[in-house]
Amino acid sequence: QVQLVESGGGLVQAGGSLRLSCAASGRTFSIYRMGWFRQAPGKEREFVARIAWRGGSTSYADSVKGRFTISRDNAKNTAYLQMNSLKPEDTAVYYCAADDDGFGTYDYWGQGTQVTVSS
Repeated sequence: QVQLVESGGGLVQAGGSLRLSCAASGRTFSIYRMGWFRQAPGKEREFVARIAWRGGSTSYADSVKGRFTISRDNAKNTAYLQMNSLKPEDTAVYYCAADDDGFGTYDYWGQGTQVTVSS
């Protein structure tokens, strides 16, 4: 089992920045990749970014490319999402998730953290 706890959400004006953190505990040695997802009111959950836990390769949704940066600190078992140039359409609950088998399915999810961007 892997437990995930997000933090760092909040209210920010358009153009501002936030950094989300996702602390992992439990069987962290089994993590293959970590991902960030978000869900806005009335919309389906969507992929934001992911990072390979060991190699560090990254991938981003087109909507955030160039504005968001995903990173990880293996020593702290923590993944981060640095969000710059935030837009009102980035408003959502942000979730981190862990893939522990490398097959691309995220079996573990955090509780989510609210990000609200005002115009």
